[in-house]
Amino acid sequence: MDNFRVAVKALILDDENNLLLVRRSHDDKVAAGLWEIPGGRLELGESPFDGLKREVMEETGIPIDIGAPVNVQHFTNTDKVVITMIIFKCKALSKEVKLVDGELSEFGWVKIPEAKAKITKYFHKEIDILEKMAGV
Repeated sequence: MDNFRVAVKALILDDENNLLLVRRSHDDKVAAGLWEIPGGRLELGESPFDGLKREVMEETGIPIDIGAPVNVQHFTNTDKVVITMIIFKCKALSKEVKLVDGELSEFGWVKIPEAKAKITKYFHKEIDILEKMAGV
C-alpha cells in the first residue's frame, strides 16, 4: 500500500458557473507556481467524499457540495507513488476563500471557457468535460 494512493480533486463552481482555481506556492518542490484545482491524497481508509471535503477545507476554507465524478486519472507521481485520482464537479457553499495551509499562494474564480488559459495542462480534459456538462 505504500506505493499506491487514491487522490481526489474538486472542480468547484459558484452560482454563476465560475470555476475556482488555486496556485501552488512557489516553495512547492514539485508543482511550484502551477494553477490547478483543490484536492489531494486520501488518508488510508478515508472515503473519497470525506477526503475531498477535508482537502478543500484545508486548502481553501470553503465548504462544498460534491456532485458527479467528471473523470479518473492514473499516473505515477514524482515520489514514485502510483495515484488513482478522481475529479468531482462540486458546488461552492461560500465564495470566501481563505488559503489555509500554506501550500497555495493565490486563487481566482474564472469563467469555465477561460480556465484552460490559466490551469495546468493536466486538467484540460476535465475542463472540456466540465464545459459540456455546464452547457457552456
